Amino acid sequence: MKVCVVGCGAIGSLFAAHLAKLEDVEVWAFDVDRDHIDAINANGLRLSGESDVHSYPKATSNPSDIPACEFGIVATKSLHTRAAIESTASVFKDAAVCTVQNGVGNEEIIAEYVPRVIRGTTFPAGHVVEPGHVEQDTGGKTWLGPFEPKPATMAEIELLAERLTESGIETLAMEDSRGAQWTKLIFNAATNPIGALTGLPHGVACDQPAVRKVISGLVAEGVAVADAMGITLDSDPDKLVDHAREVAYHHKASMLQDALARRPTEVAALNGGIVKFGEQTGVPTPLNQAIWALIEGLEHSWTRDD
Repeated sequence: MKVCVVGCGAIGSLFAAHLAKLEDVEVWAFDVDRDHIDAINANGLRLSGESDVHSYPKATSNPSDIPACEFGIVATKSLHTRAAIESTASVFKDAAVCTVQNGVGNEEIIAEYVPRVIRGTTFPAGHVVEPGHVEQDTGGKTWLGPFEPKPATMAEIELLAERLTESGIETLAMEDSRGAQWTKLIFNAATNPIGALTGLPHGVACDQPAVRKVISGLVAEGVAVADAMGITLDSDPDKLVDHAREVAYHHKASMLQDALARRPTEVAALNGGIVKFGEQTGVPTPLNQAIWALIEGLEHSWTRDD
C-alpha cells in the first residue's frame, strides 16, 4: 500500500509519521519546505508531546519522485489546496484522496484533479518545533466518509481508516461524515480567529467573559447554518470549546500561529465558508462576516509600506 501525504506541516507530519511505522505501508511526504524535507530524509520524522514517534517516511519536494499511490492525504493550509493538488495530481490517477484540512471547499477543489475523494476531519493539533520535528499539542479522533459528488468507495474509506487506527490515529469510517466536518468547522471558526485577533491561547481567551460571549455567538450562527443544510452535528461545538479549554489551555491555535508569523490565514475557508453557506440557506451570519473582515484587515496590515 502506497500513501502520499501532501503538505507536511504539523498535521501532515502527524499522519506521515504514524503511517510510516507500518511495515507494509510505503509513505511519501510531499512539501515545498525544503529544510523540513531534507531533515526528514536525513534523520527521520519525529513527533513529541501527545505522540512519541520517530519514523522514516520518504520525503520530497519534487512530485516526479513519487510513484503512483493508492491513497492521498491532503493536509495543506486551505489556501494552498489548488496548487498542492495540481502539482501532485499525476500521483493519484487511480487513487482515493482524502482531505484532513480545516474549513470547507477543499473537497471540491481536489475533486477537479483526482478520481475519488474522501471527506476527512481530524482533531489533533500541533506545531513544527524545527525541521523534522513536530510537537503534537492535542489528541482526538479522525472521521472519514465519501465526498458525495465524487466519492471514494466505502471499502477504500474503511481500509484507510483501519490502517490509520492501526498506526495510532484513531479513525472512524462513516457513510456520512458531514456532521464531523461541520462540528470542527464551527469550532475552528469560533475559536481560531479569536486567538489571532486577541493574541491569546485558547484557554486564556475563554476565560475572558466578553470574548467567550463572542465565541458562543459565532458557534450559534454556524449551528443555525448546519441545521438549515440538514446536517446533524457530531457533537455540540460550544461544549467542545469548553473541553478544549480543559485539555489545551495554553494551545495557540493555527491561526494565531499564522498571525504571529504574519502568514496568510484560512479565514476564507472557516468563517468565509459559514458565510457562504449562510447566504445559500438564507441564514444570517453577521458575526462570522465581521470576523472574516477583521482577519482580512489584519492580514492587509502586514503588507502595508507606510
